[in-house]
Amino acid sequence: MAKVDITADPWAFHPHFEVWALVLVLIGAWIYAVRVIGPRAVRPGQPVVRKRQVFFFIATIVMLWAASDWPMHDIGENYLYSAHMMQHMMLSYFLPPLAILATPEWLLRLIVGNGRGYSVFRYMTKPVVAGVLFNVVVMVTHVPGIVNASGDNAVLHYSLHVLLVSTALLMWMPVIGPFKELQMGYAGKMVYLFVMSVIPTVPAGWLTFANGVVYKRYDIPVRVWGIDVINDQQIAGAIMKVGGTFFLWSIIIFMFFRRFGADEKDPGYRRVRLSKPEVPEVPEPDTLTYEQVTEVFDRTPAVQEPERSF
Repeated sequence: MAKVDITADPWAFHPHFEVWALVLVLIGAWIYAVRVIGPRAVRPGQPVVRKRQVFFFIATIVMLWAASDWPMHDIGENYLYSAHMMQHMMLSYFLPPLAILATPEWLLRLIVGNGRGYSVFRYMTKPVVAGVLFNVVVMVTHVPGIVNASGDNAVLHYSLHVLLVSTALLMWMPVIGPFKELQMGYAGKMVYLFVMSVIPTVPAGWLTFANGVVYKRYDIPVRVWGIDVINDQQIAGAIMKVGGTFFLWSIIIFMFFRRFGADEKDPGYRRVRLSKPEVPEVPEPDTLTYEQVTEVFDRTPAVQEPERSF
């Protein structure tokens, strides 16, 4: 991580070659996997990668580059904690689902394997385990001592980012992961995402209503856009609370209506109106007249009574 003079122009360009190298490696690895490994990993006739996965991969690279390179990185690490918060939101909430949606199932199965690796992965992606790990990392990355130290320690700084992205990927796996057997049902996904949206409000509220300066690193004379340090903290808290909550709740609403719409379109869920069974008409018997009855009696001989012995 390049050293930045905080007394200089905040918008001065600083190259981050490590970010460029990471982006190039990810692009090269993905292309190699799709072009070379994929055709041998999928069954004949099945697509190696779909168009929407290519789109999501491009969006993932753009998101990673925007969050890790100039100017987001420099402003967020040295001048505005609100920009730092936006960077973390991009790395933990926006980038991981894009990366997961860009990953074909066959590729993740090759990476994870079928033995012990799959067992560990299955355990780590359990909703409770993944959710707790992600939220613990989110809490830790907002501890003042860690935030102040990470700005001057490149190893700590990148380790926190790797840990944040890794746990975020685990957190999203039960929702949109390529392995269908590890996904929850629609109701479980919505409850899970709701819980994930509630817990981060704790540090967000703490930042928003803090009386003094929380992060000494950002209490510097140079103020970008004239935002003082207290307002900067409050904006960061609002970004964490509103941005994360709205993003997750929008997904919950989308899932709810998608499920509801699916039920409406599925004939198995329609109310079937039962029609009355057709009863065949039975013809009514002919009505006998008095004359017809007496005529029959006249033609019928009388029955002789048996003799009685006294």
